[in-house]
Amino acid sequence: MKKGSKGWVTLVGMLAAMQVVLAACSSGGNNGTNAAAENGNTTGVNTGAAVTELTLWHMEEPPNRVARFKEIVDGFNAANPDIKITAQVQSWGDAYSKFPAAIQAGNGPDLLFTIPDYTTLIKELGVVQPVDDIIESLNAAHKFQASSLAPYQYEDHTWAVPVFGMVQALWYRGDLLSAAGIQPPTTWDELKSAAEALTSGNKYGIALPASKSMATDQVLYSFLVTAGAKNILSGDNTVTFDNEKTVEAYQMYSDLLKFSPPDSNTYQWGEPQAQFNAGTAAMAIEKGQYLSTFEAESGRPASDLGVVPMPVADGGEAGSIYYSNGIMVLTDDANKKAAITKFFEYLFEPETYGSFVNAEPGLFLPVTEDGGQADSFWNDPVISKYKSQVEVLIEAASKGALFGFTDGVSSKIGKVAGPNYIAQTLEQMTSKGLSAADAVKWGQAQIEAAVK
Repeated sequence: MKKGSKGWVTLVGMLAAMQVVLAACSSGGNNGTNAAAENGNTTGVNTGAAVTELTLWHMEEPPNRVARFKEIVDGFNAANPDIKITAQVQSWGDAYSKFPAAIQAGNGPDLLFTIPDYTTLIKELGVVQPVDDIIESLNAAHKFQASSLAPYQYEDHTWAVPVFGMVQALWYRGDLLSAAGIQPPTTWDELKSAAEALTSGNKYGIALPASKSMATDQVLYSFLVTAGAKNILSGDNTVTFDNEKTVEAYQMYSDLLKFSPPDSNTYQWGEPQAQFNAGTAAMAIEKGQYLSTFEAESGRPASDLGVVPMPVADGGEAGSIYYSNGIMVLTDDANKKAAITKFFEYLFEPETYGSFVNAEPGLFLPVTEDGGQADSFWNDPVISKYKSQVEVLIEAASKGALFGFTDGVSSKIGKVAGPNYIAQTLEQMTSKGLSAADAVKWGQAQIEAAVK
């Protein structure tokens, strides 16, 4: 594995990363070919040939996702006794602060889950390997959605293999809106009116995250997209955050917080969903993880879970935030790269891929054409029950956008996403009382300093 020497990794970050380093060491790390296999086998069918070992880090911590990913990896290992992939569960909370130092110390994984902005950050370490040959082969067999590939294609290469997409939409409680005689909103004006009408006593029209978090970044960015302000940073890292439409988006978000529970400033992803399922909030803006728990947690039938595309501002555009989640290759070892190619071929076969994507039904969406048609995807009990809602999400994904990747690819976007400057700009309004215009000016200054 190549080692970089970027000076921005601080001593504090390196000390914090020791936990990750120790965890990697204790579980075997990524030492390549397993000498132990020379004296035996690991599956009962290996003939004594050396085993190529690979370590994979993913940051999908919920037990159901951990179990499904392990099931996929175990299936691959069983089918390929000369390869052993070990999946290790990490945390997105550590990804920006601890992983870089661990990787630079030579204790990173061979395969690392990623999102587009995170790829730009890890790429600065000089360890991310181009995957052009893998993409070319997979695309010929399965045909990737262009929106899933685009954020990883720059500097004449593709830097990660997209594996699933995630998109936000407006979820609503059909029972609560029907009781109030309110139609699902399609515009900002309708959304604000509905949120106000549905707020009374300890019931709220909408639940929004307003903490310094990625969750808040994401929902806020859906408002930037629908305001017509999706371009906040260009491919040459010119910051275009401070404009009239961005100000309108922040003002709208601040206005809606009046109809969100009073502790919204502590919310990340889970709290709005809990309020929604409890019937305390009638609407929420999120991705498709609402499907799998709705009936059990709300006690309501599946037909009460409604979803529509993100409402649009006057003069704005349809869309919302869309994440193409991928896997980076961090090893340049030839044997390992050959094994990794086999793994991706296994993963994207339709009978495998649908099961992989349904590690979290509805939240993870297919990124290949045949994966989106696969029985292994649509026959999942949750996906089949909420088929119409899933179709709304898939359609919304085609109009998705991601900050830093809408006006060229910003190589510095990871330095904006890591500190949550989009969410911090909102805090200037909610905690310090700044106007939307002044808060956005503050945000522009912070982002400019971050990408300088």
